[in-house]
Amino acid sequence: MTTYLPAAGRYDAMRYRRAGRSGLHLPAVSLGLWQNFGDDRPLEGQRAIIRRAFDLGITHFDLANNYGPPYGSAEENFGRILATDLRGYRDELVISTKAGYDMWPGPYGDWGSRKYLLASLDQSLARMGLDYVDVFYSHRADPVTPLEETLGALDTAVRQGKALYAGISSYSAQRTREAAAVMRELRTPLVLHQPSYSMLNRWIEDGLLDVLGDEGIGCIVFSPLAQGLLTDRYLGGIPTDSRASREGSLTGDQLSEQNLAKVRALDQIASRRGQTLAQMALAWTLRDPRVTSTLIGASSVAQLEDNVAALRNLRFADEELAEIDRYATEGHVNLWASSSSQ
Repeated sequence: MTTYLPAAGRYDAMRYRRAGRSGLHLPAVSLGLWQNFGDDRPLEGQRAIIRRAFDLGITHFDLANNYGPPYGSAEENFGRILATDLRGYRDELVISTKAGYDMWPGPYGDWGSRKYLLASLDQSLARMGLDYVDVFYSHRADPVTPLEETLGALDTAVRQGKALYAGISSYSAQRTREAAAVMRELRTPLVLHQPSYSMLNRWIEDGLLDVLGDEGIGCIVFSPLAQGLLTDRYLGGIPTDSRASREGSLTGDQLSEQNLAKVRALDQIASRRGQTLAQMALAWTLRDPRVTSTLIGASSVAQLEDNVAALRNLRFADEELAEIDRYATEGHVNLWASSSSQ
């Protein structure tokens, strides 16, 4: 393994945006380790993607306790790469993790109790070999645990120095407003909300973005490519090695000929802009200044580079936006109406 030296000009091209009213800035494109960083992928491939991401100015790496497979392996693998390649650059990185979904057996390994969140954070830090993460999220709202308990655990994590900032993910607009009030009372403000958002999934436009703007909370969106539907991968059908060909979050039902016709029309708009469909889809999520960053996944260095190239054209004419709306929202193509939890 060769010694890694980051590119000297790594901050020259990347754009950075302020997270709400905080002092934290994130790259407009962040790298999520939800897919492709578990034990089912070679570590050297993961290392190449993370190195190249940092060379391109991506300073934010987003994880969760159960990313893999198996659970925890994405954090372990990232920790290995951090130790060998990026340890000397820790202060240039924003590393986030989350807890809120199924992680270990029994009543204390899921949802939003204080016991689960704080135990999970300690485990995440151990897996990554870190003293602290930059952002610790409640991964989803818990309909049973009092909001004050869940958010109190985030406050404790910050006060203990195990996290620098607190965040929430997939909370509804109303629950987000309530959470902001609780955290304000605790004097540990919410800095980031991480919802799903894409041209085909616009639930955050129905109130949540307004709440985030009012409260000064940053927004970092996940699944901006709609699990791969907003790429060129399915324009000619369902490849045998694609996510849709396996059991998972993107199903064959969502790849009906009616929906694919709309996606092909969106691809034509992107082509006129000099972009791939994926690049236009990523740029589209960044058109609203309340969106701090868009999270991409990557299975290869080439895919990473192609996605980051979306930043070369972030401008949309009103006519383009109207045409996108016509194909992306009419005819019930919105297949992920909302991923908010409560």
